[in-house]
Amino acid sequence: QKEDVEENVEEEMEGALIARDRVGVQDFVLLDSHTSEAAFLGNLRKRYQENLIYTYIGTLLVSVNPYKELDIYTVTQMKLYRGVNFFELPPHLYAIADNAYRVMCSEYNNHFILISGESGAGKTEASKKILQYYAVTCPTTEQLQIVRDRLLLSNPVLEAFGNAKTLRNDNSSRFGKYMDIQFDFKGAPVGGHILSYLIEKSRVVHQNHGERNFHIFYQLLEGGDKELLCWLGLERNPQKYAYLIQGRCAKVFSINDKNDWKIVRKAFSIIDFTERDLEHLFGIVASVLHLGNIQFEEDSNGHAIIRDGTQIKWISKLLGVHLSILQEALTHRKIEARSEEVLSPLNVDLAFCARDAVAKAIYGRTFTWLVNKINGSLANKDSTRKTVIGLLDIYGFEVLDTNSFEQFCINYCNEKLQQLLIEMTLKAEQEEYELEGIEWEPIPYFNNKIICDLVEQKHKGIISILDEECLRPGEATDLSFLEKLEEKVGDHAHFVTRKLADQRTRKSIDWVDFRLLHYAGEVTYCAVGFLEKNNDLLYRNLKEVLCNSKNGIMRDCFLLSELDNRRRPETVATQFKNSLTSLIEILMSKEPSYIRCIKPNENKEPGRFDDSLIKHQVKYLGLMEHLRVRRAGFAYRRKYELFLQYKSLCPATWPHWHGPAAEGVEKLIKHIGYKPEEYKLGRTKIFIRFPKTLFATEDAFEFRKHLLVSRLQAKYKGCLGKREYEKKRRAAIKLEACWRGALARKEAKKRTWAVQIIRKFINGFINRKKPLCPENKEFVRLVQYNYLMKLRDHVPKNVLDKSWLQPPSILEEV
Repeated sequence: QKEDVEENVEEEMEGALIARDRVGVQDFVLLDSHTSEAAFLGNLRKRYQENLIYTYIGTLLVSVNPYKELDIYTVTQMKLYRGVNFFELPPHLYAIADNAYRVMCSEYNNHFILISGESGAGKTEASKKILQYYAVTCPTTEQLQIVRDRLLLSNPVLEAFGNAKTLRNDNSSRFGKYMDIQFDFKGAPVGGHILSYLIEKSRVVHQNHGERNFHIFYQLLEGGDKELLCWLGLERNPQKYAYLIQGRCAKVFSINDKNDWKIVRKAFSIIDFTERDLEHLFGIVASVLHLGNIQFEEDSNGHAIIRDGTQIKWISKLLGVHLSILQEALTHRKIEARSEEVLSPLNVDLAFCARDAVAKAIYGRTFTWLVNKINGSLANKDSTRKTVIGLLDIYGFEVLDTNSFEQFCINYCNEKLQQLLIEMTLKAEQEEYELEGIEWEPIPYFNNKIICDLVEQKHKGIISILDEECLRPGEATDLSFLEKLEEKVGDHAHFVTRKLADQRTRKSIDWVDFRLLHYAGEVTYCAVGFLEKNNDLLYRNLKEVLCNSKNGIMRDCFLLSELDNRRRPETVATQFKNSLTSLIEILMSKEPSYIRCIKPNENKEPGRFDDSLIKHQVKYLGLMEHLRVRRAGFAYRRKYELFLQYKSLCPATWPHWHGPAAEGVEKLIKHIGYKPEEYKLGRTKIFIRFPKTLFATEDAFEFRKHLLVSRLQAKYKGCLGKREYEKKRRAAIKLEACWRGALARKEAKKRTWAVQIIRKFINGFINRKKPLCPENKEFVRLVQYNYLMKLRDHVPKNVLDKSWLQPPSILEEV
């Protein structure tokens, strides 16, 4: 009967898989023409047109941005995916999130979810949905609810200060974010920690046409009340501010700045920002806008002077700095000559550069302060060991009309993450088969390590060459940097400049450009501004002004100790490279899950599937190589000791297996009935080829768990019944004892009363001849009573009748 039930479960599972695959296939591994790129795109298109935006490649999730709201992120959906086998329900973000959570809880391993794809593919939204899933489905208490709310509401704050509208994405992350969600031993979220990478400070002072500055500026102007704007010296119209009008699109249909401002204000209150913090924070945001409106003009000596003092007065007030010192710092540069300091006047161009440098420095350091403040709010004070799930949401690969230093760093970051994916999946998987002695036909793939080395190699990489140019004495320029690149890496296959290009390519590259052949395709970078952005220097006298600010946040951001440090700070590129190296080390120590996001078209139109654009993304994301490895490889691999979690499926291994784990697994799979083509046994692990096999095993395991649970419940109910019976039996015994005691006491009382009556009767009988007295009183009454009762029944008809009953002698006197 049990075998019949298990067979029915397997049939139902097969039926469910077929039903789910009615629109294309839900797992590309099951695709018949798995080597055909056209079949891959066809399956993706078919599912996308039916609003099925998620498809698996084994355990990797491919997500296509729908550019519209879909009813697949409800609380009901979240609960549906909670605790369910990975392949049991249709592909979804929640399945990836739940699988990571279950693996973390069962194996006590740290996990991370890498969300990658180009800008506008939906990475940030995916990250938010996963965070919401954990907030809703994980166990919580009233205290943990606060942590949960802070984790959720950290997102709108960081998006306000770190996201902006770009040509490709209305809510593009302009910084990298890695968030660790910390869980206790019960699986409840108890804290978190955020790492941020390379905020795009240049956006503060410059935006391309069709783009906006960071959201917070527009939210403050649109949503801030009149009193706040008046206190900050701001007007509601964004067109009044030079830093907000360059993109010419202050209003965006898909963005509701007023509503977003309300969400951000609510988040500030939940994340423990004090009114003082907010006063200082909004003062800094307003100061940046005022800085952008400062205009310079030449005096008679050709030196820069401030045209109108209104804006600088507001900055002085909001930042708490001395007005005259600030004016001097914006128009002069302090130069150290031997033992003395000399103030050198700036020309107009340099004054504008100084102004923009201050704005970028203020905003960049404030963003870092903001992240640290949120981390303080999320910090868990308990020192016990915690497991974590990391969420990596980092800027996508970017190719713009003009690509500068920021795009170079962003695309370098994407190269590193692509290399991580190769190392942890394609390369690691094939190496694992060799180590485990599994027969394997190697799958060719492009290893982008050669490109990463071109960028980051010590002494020979682009970053090292850029740093050398920034640090060398003499007048270094962007062109001298380009010449140095041509000299040192000119023979590299993935590097080209106009000078090195062939006749056909030369026309598309300018004299100030260099081109890198990234894994995602060719990108041409304009070298103009590379040195300045890499140095990211702030004049010393400007730094002194900010270090002496009365604004609390500015004091935290610009420490007085910086003025005593004479060492040159690390360049931006080196800092970023070191941060990325640290991030990769963090990720390599965790178990991975992958989500690859795809942008269906350039115009953000719902339902439109651009084949050529998607084909390009499928190629550079390495999805076909991943599919070939998954198809030729194995869907599941686990150490023998871990696979023995299914031991309840075999009588020989249940309830305890004391022999070698490999032998136990062999007995187990033979009993389950695995076919030879479905699995391989390695030196330390079992490899299962098909998801269906694993799904059937999981399903049988769940079924067996239900049987075991039923038996446990029956035993438990029996124990409860026995306990209840014993309780009632003891109560009955106690009740009987009490009842017998009561009867005995009643009987004793009755006997005592009878004895007393008899005693009185005997005393009365003995003293019956005496006159009425206490000794015979009761006896006399009794005799009197009996006489009267008899007389009642024998009353003669005539008073003179001689048949009257004669009273006893004792009553004659009475």
